[in-house]
Amino acid sequence: MSERYRNSETLLERALKTVPLGSQTFSKSKTQYPHGVSPYFIQRGRGSHVWDVDGNEYVDFINGLCAVTLGYNDPDVTEAVKAQLEDGVIFSLPHPIEMQVAEKICELVPCAEKVRFGKNGSDATAGAIRLARAHTGRDHVAVCGYHGWQDWYIGSTLRNRGVPQATRDLTHTFAYNDIASLDSLFKQWPDRIAAVILEPMNVVEPQDGFLENVKALTHKHGAVLIFDETITGFRYANGGAQEYFGVTPDLATFGKGLANGYPVSAVAGRADLMQLMEEVFFSFTFGGETLSLAAALATMQKLQREPVVATMRRQGEKIIQRLNAVISEQGAEQFLSVSGHPAWSFLLIKDAEPYTSWQLKTLFMQEMLERGILAFGSHNLSYSHRDDDLDQLFAAYDAVIPLLVAAVKERSLPKMLRCQALEPLFKVR
Repeated sequence: MSERYRNSETLLERALKTVPLGSQTFSKSKTQYPHGVSPYFIQRGRGSHVWDVDGNEYVDFINGLCAVTLGYNDPDVTEAVKAQLEDGVIFSLPHPIEMQVAEKICELVPCAEKVRFGKNGSDATAGAIRLARAHTGRDHVAVCGYHGWQDWYIGSTLRNRGVPQATRDLTHTFAYNDIASLDSLFKQWPDRIAAVILEPMNVVEPQDGFLENVKALTHKHGAVLIFDETITGFRYANGGAQEYFGVTPDLATFGKGLANGYPVSAVAGRADLMQLMEEVFFSFTFGGETLSLAAALATMQKLQREPVVATMRRQGEKIIQRLNAVISEQGAEQFLSVSGHPAWSFLLIKDAEPYTSWQLKTLFMQEMLERGILAFGSHNLSYSHRDDDLDQLFAAYDAVIPLLVAAVKERSLPKMLRCQALEPLFKVR
């Protein structure tokens, strides 16, 4: 047992007795963090910093898997939630805040004419697919990106255990920035594809005209275009990636940063499609839970009032510029690169003889965590990340990138690791 993470490891051992993987979320579980050099439980957070159960402090560049946009325990959001708590959390009839949040989403998001709420991104994407199938009378779906845990999508991935083959056969993947791969699906399944759903951007930028071509091809074949903006929404622009790239889908799904970490998601889109929600069953006891909706309203109001998106972009551009410079200075371009949007960028690690990307990532995480940086390769920015946070990140990179280069050149990675290397896992992107 490690001294630095003694309490975390003790709690993990306890949690595994009652919780599979010791976590409710795959991406937060022990599969992602090398044992002996990683924390497993966070006790509290404020702004851009979190503290684990052993009292270690980190600048957090994971931010609740991109769910925290403003920062942990944002005072405006917390105050709104406290005020709503005085009135109540759930009622026997709708609370007015349901329509107030819907109105605000319609004000901000280009495609939004009507809105329904869920509790997580998987609710929203599944609801949007059901709407598209109801509208078109078709069953097949074309997907690109990660769209949640439910059968209709996850059956198309390697994590498909328990999903009926009949369901798996209805979902087909196409490649981002490859319009021909989508066109081939329409040719393979003529008049049978109900929807095309994609993350408008994740690791790489859309090539010129890609999103526009996806929309044109989708509509040519009578299908519904859905943007999964679970992450890009309220992060790339106040109106999401559809505002940022100037391409408006028929439907869009939102979650994560919509309420700065409170559990709420949304399906939004054209009124004629959304009206089908009166016939399509999409209903949750906690769909109108007021604390999360109060957090959502306070979050969107702050997005309008303060330069949240612009600040995240500016800080993210500094990270991309500095990290590219360090990689170049160290001659690490062979196996390290930077990609993504400034508010959601990635350090990409490739195999480098004689080591796999997973071995290199393990060393990377070991060293970054020791230096007080909570990250597993992404930079999920929040409004609360200040220049001193970036200075700490840059200092860590200045030390860790040379270590990775030395490990490869000197073939010394096994000597540097103080833990077992991570195993290859199901990747969501």
